[in-house]
Amino acid sequence: MGARHAGRQAALQMLFQAELGRFDADQTTADFWRHFEADPDGRQYADSLVRGVVARREEIDGLITKASANWRIERMTAVDRNVLRIGTFELLVETATPRAVILDEAVELAKQFGAENSGPFVNGVLDRVAVLLNRVDRDRQG
Repeated sequence: MGARHAGRQAALQMLFQAELGRFDADQTTADFWRHFEADPDGRQYADSLVRGVVARREEIDGLITKASANWRIERMTAVDRNVLRIGTFELLVETATPRAVILDEAVELAKQFGAENSGPFVNGVLDRVAVLLNRVDRDRQG
């Protein structure tokens, strides 16, 4: 497993915890790393994801809301909601990472930690977020 994948897994766990504790990123990351170990690169990526999602949560949640027809964000499962937040944040800031990689990683997280239908749900919503952000992979441009 790569450092970024491990970082995404850790970030998902931290965001889930932070959501229950009202999104205090610094306390959540400190608490998490007291109990778990990680590759330094994975840890650094996880921390940047958590801090970025927390700092831009309103913007991120707005994009998810626009992209998720007939689903209010508060009605989504906590896992799906936080996987979508990570994926949306990456689509916003990780411009060197291909859209397909971001979506594939999010779907894998959703399958691993979410419910039976989480993978397709996350894929559909993030695909629409990517369109809203005009994120098109070079090989998909035609």
